[in-house]
Amino acid sequence: MLRASRTWEEALNLRERLQSTASLASLGLAVGLGLATPVAAQDIAGARQFDDFDEIIVSAARSELPASALPLTIDVLGGKDLQEQISISGSTVDAVSARYPAFSPTREKLSGSGESLRGRSPLYAINGIPQSTPVRDGSRDGYTIDPFFIDRVEVIYGSNALQGIGATGGVVNQVTVGAPQADGLGGRFLVQGSAADGFDGEALGGKVAGYLGYRAAAFDATVGAAFERRGAFIDGHGNRIGVDGTQGEIQDSDSWSVFARLGYQLSDTARFELIANRFELKGNANYVIVPGNRATGVPATSVKGETPGDPPSNRAELLSASLVESDLAGGTLSLQGFFSRTRDVFGGGVFSTFQDPRIDPTGTLFDQSANRSRKLGGKFSYERAVPGLEDLIVTVGFDALFDRTEQTLVQTGRAWVPETDFRSLAPFAQGNLALLGGALRLAGGARYENVKLKVGDFSTLYNYGPVDVSGGSPSFDKVLWNGGVIVEPIEGIRAYGSYAEGYTIADVGRILRGITQPGVDIDDFLSLEPVISNNREVGVEMRRGPFEISASYYWSSSKLGSLLVLNSDGIFDVARQPIDIEGLEVSLAAQTPVPGLVISTAYSHLTGQTDDDGDGRVDDDLDGANISPDRLNLAADYRRGPLSARVQGRFYLQRTFNSLPPANDFEGYTLVDAYVGYRTGIGEISLAVQNLTDAYYLTYDSDTVRITDNSRFFSGRGRTFTLGWRAQF
Repeated sequence: MLRASRTWEEALNLRERLQSTASLASLGLAVGLGLATPVAAQDIAGARQFDDFDEIIVSAARSELPASALPLTIDVLGGKDLQEQISISGSTVDAVSARYPAFSPTREKLSGSGESLRGRSPLYAINGIPQSTPVRDGSRDGYTIDPFFIDRVEVIYGSNALQGIGATGGVVNQVTVGAPQADGLGGRFLVQGSAADGFDGEALGGKVAGYLGYRAAAFDATVGAAFERRGAFIDGHGNRIGVDGTQGEIQDSDSWSVFARLGYQLSDTARFELIANRFELKGNANYVIVPGNRATGVPATSVKGETPGDPPSNRAELLSASLVESDLAGGTLSLQGFFSRTRDVFGGGVFSTFQDPRIDPTGTLFDQSANRSRKLGGKFSYERAVPGLEDLIVTVGFDALFDRTEQTLVQTGRAWVPETDFRSLAPFAQGNLALLGGALRLAGGARYENVKLKVGDFSTLYNYGPVDVSGGSPSFDKVLWNGGVIVEPIEGIRAYGSYAEGYTIADVGRILRGITQPGVDIDDFLSLEPVISNNREVGVEMRRGPFEISASYYWSSSKLGSLLVLNSDGIFDVARQPIDIEGLEVSLAAQTPVPGLVISTAYSHLTGQTDDDGDGRVDDDLDGANISPDRLNLAADYRRGPLSARVQGRFYLQRTFNSLPPANDFEGYTLVDAYVGYRTGIGEISLAVQNLTDAYYLTYDSDTVRITDNSRFFSGRGRTFTLGWRAQF
C-alpha cells in the first residue's frame, strides 16, 4: 500500500508501471468479449460486505432484478460510506468524484461544466427524475438537493438510455431518504462546523439539518430542513481562492433546503408516495476576484468588495408522485409523475456579447443571464416473468418528458435564448433470460425515442448581428439498442460483455443564441441533430474470500459529438465533431486479517480523440474541458465497535494534449483525506479532514482550460476540518 507521503515523482513512476500493463490487461479482457456482469458495487447498508452484492437493487436500472443480473457497470455509495464521504467533500458531486476514478476532478465551483464520467456528461437524477436542462445546459444539475436527504447514490457507467436523454457518460441517481420502518416518531439530526487551516473567521462555515418521520399503520410522513453557510475557501499556501463571479461559487454562499415525503400503504403490495423538495444556493457576494498571473504561476485570489448585479444562485423545486404495485398479475407495476422547475442566475459583466448601442451607446452595459426551466414528465413500467418461461423476465414501459427553457438577461430583460419546448416520448422493452441455473444470462432491449423541439421566431442579441431567425419544430426519432451476456462459471467469478446506446442533444441554447447568418430556418439547421453515443464494454469480476477484484475495458464513440469550444469573449460555444473514447478501469478491495480493516485501490485510464483540425481523421486529443486525467485511488477503512475511520489518497496523474500547446498540459496533483467517527449514547461525533497534507495545487479545469485567462486561474482548496455531530432516534 502506498504511504500518504508518497511524492509526485513516485506516483508518476507508478503510473508508468500501470500503463505498461494496460495492454496485457486489455488482451485478457478481450478474451471475455460477449460475457457480461456489473463491476463492483458497494454495500449500501454501511460497512463493506462482499457477500451482499447479489441483493442490491438499483432503482436507476428500471428493474427489480438485483445488480448482479444486469449487464451494467454499477457502483452504489450509501449508508455510512456516503455520510463519511460527504463529511469530507461537502457535496454529493464531490463525494462521487472523490470516490470513483472514472469521474473527473470537480471544478470546486457551483458550475459543473466540463465535469465528466468516462469522458462524457453524466445525467444527474433524483429518484430517477432528471435534473438536467437539455435545451440550455446551465451545468448546475449537481446542486439541486441537500445531501442530508440522500440515502444512497447509484452510479451507472457508460452511455445508456435507461433514464432517457443525457446519460452519455452514465447516470448519477440520488435516492432520497426512505419511509420510517416502524410505527411512531423518529428522526435524524446533524450539526457541523468547518474551518480552514489556521481557523480564520472568514473561512468558517456551518450546517444544521434534521428531519422527523412518523408512521401510523398504513400512513407515514417525513419532513425536514437543512441550512448551510460556507465561508471563504483557502488554498494550500494560505491565500483566499479566487471567486468565480460569472458561473457561480460554492464558497461564500448560503443554501436552504426543505424536503417532505408522504406515503400510504394501499395494500400489502401497493404503496403510494408524494415527495417534495426545494433547494436554493445563493452567493453572499462578499468578495471580488483579483486576477492571477499565469506567466508567474500566481493564481487568482479574492478581496472584500461589492459585486454588481444579482449574486449567482441556483434554485430547484421538485414535486413527484409514485405508485408501486409489486403483485399485479404476477408482476411489478411502477408509475411516476413529476413536475420540476429551476432558476439559475449567473454573474454578470461588461461583456461585448451583452453590448447594445440602442440601450447604452457607451459600450459599458452591465448585464447577467439567468436560465429558467420547467419540466413535466411521467414514467410507466411493468416487469414480470413470462408465463411458461419463468426464467425470462420482461420489462415494458413508456416515458414522457416535456421541458420548457429560456435564457434571459436579468438587468435588461432581453431574451438571449428564446423560449424553447422539448418533448420526448419513449416506449421501451427489456428482457433478461437466465440459463443453466443462472450461470448464463442474456439481457437486452430497445428504447424508441421520439423527440421534438419547438422554437418560435426570434432575434439574436445585437452582438450577433442582430439577425432574425425563423422558428420551427425540428424533430427526430431513433431506436436505441442495448444488450449483453453475463456468465458466472464459478460462484463468485463473473465475466461480461455489453453494448448500450445513449443520446443527448447538443446544447441547443448555445447554438440558437450564437446564430449570425441571416435567413436561418430552425427546421433545417444541422446543429440540432442528436448526439448518439455508445458504450461497448468487456470485464471480469472476482468475489472470493476476502477479495473483491474487477476490471473492465470500454470503447465509446459518437459520429456527431458535442464539444465545448471557448470563444474570444470567454464564453463556450458548441462544436459538432466525431468523438472516440476508450478506457480501462481496475479495482481491488481486501478484508485484512485485522478485524474491521479493509484496504482498497482503484485505477482509471482514459483517452479520447476528435477531429479538431477537420482533416477527416479522429486523432486530436480531447482537451481538459472534455476529458479527465488518469487517476489512482488508495483507501483504508476501519470499522469496529463504536469507532470508524477512513484514509484515502487520490493521485491525479499528468496529462498532455497532442493538438494543444504545452501550456494546456496538466501537471497533476495528489490529495489525501481522512475521517474518524465515534458513536456515543447521544449520537456520533466525527472529524473529517479534506486535503490532510495541505497540498497546494491548481484545479484541473484551471490548469488545462482558458490558458490565457488570468481571472479563471484557480488554486484548489487547502486543508479543511469538519467537526460534526449526527444523531438518529
